[in-house]
Amino acid sequence: MKNIAYIGIGSNLGDKIKYCNEAIKEIPKYKGNVILDQSSFYRTEPWGKEDQDWFVNCVIKLQTPLSAPDLFKVLQEIETKFKRVKRDRWGPRTIDIDVLFFNNEEIDKAEVHIPHPLIQARRFVLVPLNEICPEFIHPVLNKSVRELLEKTGDEKEVIRI
Repeated sequence: MKNIAYIGIGSNLGDKIKYCNEAIKEIPKYKGNVILDQSSFYRTEPWGKEDQDWFVNCVIKLQTPLSAPDLFKVLQEIETKFKRVKRDRWGPRTIDIDVLFFNNEEIDKAEVHIPHPLIQARRFVLVPLNEICPEFIHPVLNKSVRELLEKTGDEKEVIRI
């Protein structure tokens, strides 16, 4: 079965663009994953924990034979490979990889929450998502990515690189 997932990727430590590019190259190495599209990179103001360096963020569209929980595990393995350490919530990281959407599924388990619960509140996710899938309908909020971006209250800076 071929599933479609939208994946958010970000970094705010070291060579941020290099970390993002290397993570993107890792994803297709796992069990038939195929990257179908990729947004531009964006320089983004920190969200949630503001006393840290700005991020580089992007979104990819992925075709995968994996289930959502299995994809989540693969992405965690990639984060570990990049020595991601989870110290502070929303804190600095070499790489952060999140499943934003998985088909039109709603999954609410201890380890996996899809759609990502904060998509509508984050310009750094909505702007690159809007670049590659403006008409995608959020399966819970029943609004397109474009509508979510237009209505978000987040005013943090998101600058195309």
